[in-house]
Amino acid sequence: MLDRLKPLRPYLKRYRASLAWGGLSVVLYNCSKIVMPLLIGRAIDHISRHVGERDVAHDAVWLLVVAVAAAIFLYLTRWIIIGASREIEFDLRNDLFANLERQPPAFYHEHRTGDIMARTTNDLNAVRQLLGPAIMYSANTVVFTLAALPFMIRMSPRLTIFAFLPLPAASLLVQTMGRRIHRRFERIQAMFSDISAQAQENFSGARLVRAFAQEEAEVARFETANQEYIRRSLMLVRLMAMLWPTLEFVLGISLVATLFFGGREVVQHRLSVGQFTAYMVYMVQLIWPMIALGWVVNLFQRGTASVERIDQLLRQKPAIWDEPAVENTVLPEIRGDIEFRGLTFRYGAAEILRDIDLTIPAGTSLAIVGPTGSGKSTLVNLVPRLLDAEAGMVLIDGRPIREWSLAQLREGIGFVPQETFLFSTSIRDNISFGVREATPAQVREAAVSAHIATEIEEFPAGFDTLVGERGITLSGGQKQRTSIARALLRNPRILILDDALASVDTYTEERILLALREQMKGRTTIFISHRVSTAQSADRIAVLVDGRIVETGTHEELLSAGGYYRGLYQKQQLEEEIAVVA
Repeated sequence: MLDRLKPLRPYLKRYRASLAWGGLSVVLYNCSKIVMPLLIGRAIDHISRHVGERDVAHDAVWLLVVAVAAAIFLYLTRWIIIGASREIEFDLRNDLFANLERQPPAFYHEHRTGDIMARTTNDLNAVRQLLGPAIMYSANTVVFTLAALPFMIRMSPRLTIFAFLPLPAASLLVQTMGRRIHRRFERIQAMFSDISAQAQENFSGARLVRAFAQEEAEVARFETANQEYIRRSLMLVRLMAMLWPTLEFVLGISLVATLFFGGREVVQHRLSVGQFTAYMVYMVQLIWPMIALGWVVNLFQRGTASVERIDQLLRQKPAIWDEPAVENTVLPEIRGDIEFRGLTFRYGAAEILRDIDLTIPAGTSLAIVGPTGSGKSTLVNLVPRLLDAEAGMVLIDGRPIREWSLAQLREGIGFVPQETFLFSTSIRDNISFGVREATPAQVREAAVSAHIATEIEEFPAGFDTLVGERGITLSGGQKQRTSIARALLRNPRILILDDALASVDTYTEERILLALREQMKGRTTIFISHRVSTAQSADRIAVLVDGRIVETGTHEELLSAGGYYRGLYQKQQLEEEIAVVA
């Protein structure tokens, strides 16, 4: 059990002071509870012996004082221990989020979003229950039992033996059922992750589901998964339903044994009525902790299963990170020279790029064209280290890219990815993402450069318009231009546009390029395009086919060379002529 809690040790150590105070409160609370049966027993003996009312009143006052003290210490126990569990939950959630933020895009290709969400919500809640109520109730049970046992033995060793005789059966029951609960809860949590992932995919792909009229099919598929989740949950419920009554039955046997043998002790004058009453109060006080033990076992098994699932995410080291020698090093500001030197890149066993030798001087622009799947996006993703090439194959300002810290490297790059993503907030917040304290004037200037400002200002709320989930309220072209404005606002030394004009018409493309030419002055610009009309505005053009650069040069030079680029140009010219005639 303790080995399963090993991932939580740093957090427990961080709050050891709070947990120590909580432990002290547990001890003081149970000490108060231990005194109460003794006071009750003494009061009953005083009454049975017909002592004066003053002694009985004295006992009642002391009982009230002890009850108040117990209430205070119980409050402190819950406040401190449950509070510490909330603090640990807070730290765990932050650490999980921070670690997930450091993961490269490939991580999210391999792990479903729904599964990650289930672990950061449902599993995290189970861990909090483990560190809060489970620890508190188990500590109360152990401390009270250990503290009460000497008093009970002192009253009657023989009675204590009979009273505690059924308890080993309860312990065996808890251990056996606990292991089964753990296994079943692990399966339930895995099923919950599957359901969460399925729901998330359907919500994200709602348009596609409706377009293909698959609403009923998806509802049926979700219902099937949900039925399986309910089936597994009911199996756990049945197991828990067996544990609680069985524990209560075993403890009931213990109580019956106490009443029977304790009554004989009183009749034979080996125990006074007051002592027997105190003994029975101890047994009654033990019943709830023992019954709660079943619930605690459930919390422990659920919690430890969730700790393992959360630890899998926490132990997930980022595939791309700063070397220790680079982490705190600040180099001169990036100028923008980029060099690919003998670059070969693989995804697993598949070779995507081969023998790439390419230099992009600072302040110049390069267009990359080529057929789909030739490795264009892979090549530009190596510049901000969204993918990581082997050491020495990619250089920035003459330095191997790994000598730059990720923070400084990415601070100097404005990146518009092929798949446009907007957050479900305002257009203003989306454009200013990554730029602290951007002024409204700066946001608008970036939008003007991306040729989107006029359209934004036509919305009723202007730049404060909410774009909805993944920018659903904007068209594809509007989303791309908003992303371009976001990259321009950073005023980067290196600007990368990964097919960023694919969703706009030719007329809009020309106007954006005209505005971008001003923005491109003095900064290194790389843009991928399938259109020759976009590529020809660059200082140089590189043609990438099957992971190799087959041509480089200006627009005129490549047309004269008569290679792939000229064929692509003639094809697109013909398509434009046909479109005009049609």
